[in-house]
Amino acid sequence: MTTLIEQIQLNLVKDDLWKYLIDGLETTIIVTVCALLIGFVLGLLLAIIRLYYKGAQYKTTAGRFIHKILHSLAGFYITLIRGTPTTIQLLMMFNVFLISIDNLRLVAILTFGMNSSAYMAEVFRGGMQSVDKGEIEAARSLSLTYPQTMRHVIFPQGFRNALPALGNETITLFKETSICGFIGLMDLTRASNIIISKTFSALIPYATAALIYLVIVLCIEKIFFNIERRVTHA
Repeated sequence: MTTLIEQIQLNLVKDDLWKYLIDGLETTIIVTVCALLIGFVLGLLLAIIRLYYKGAQYKTTAGRFIHKILHSLAGFYITLIRGTPTTIQLLMMFNVFLISIDNLRLVAILTFGMNSSAYMAEVFRGGMQSVDKGEIEAARSLSLTYPQTMRHVIFPQGFRNALPALGNETITLFKETSICGFIGLMDLTRASNIIISKTFSALIPYATAALIYLVIVLCIEKIFFNIERRVTHA
């Protein structure tokens, strides 16, 4: 029976196989960060559309009708994305909607960005709906318009309330990128599979990949914990 040191030597050191994990980790981080930015911006927009419909006062019937359509489309989009597996979404984007794009990273970024946006939208919506109604009424009594109330009262407090859920969504997004290998993109998980195909030994590659995931998740938790603490005491 080979020793642990020999296993590490075989699966990581020999032929510089560890470089596969480094390259895969780079892809995982790039996809996660870019998708997170897309999910944050698009999710916030979707949340505002869904909330604004209930609280705004429309000057024209046409304005109310247009926003009602946007509200319905946003709700349908969120339901569709949250109700279907991420793997199916990734495969459909790769094989159907973005079939003409050769950049696999871009395909993954757009897919995970859209997926995350649906969850982010509900996180933001929940956070902003938890704002005390008395504060909203006080802002409106000071002659603030609904957009001004949203900007100065609802969003700041809603963002603070949503921080724990945002942290969880970030961690979930990071771990979900492990399915990038389904479209041939070499992320961290696929990198470990490539090493296994060369050494025919699964323990060390998978254990190393799992350890890397764990360390980064702990770092994300620490980052959001510090943000929550600063925002709470601000």
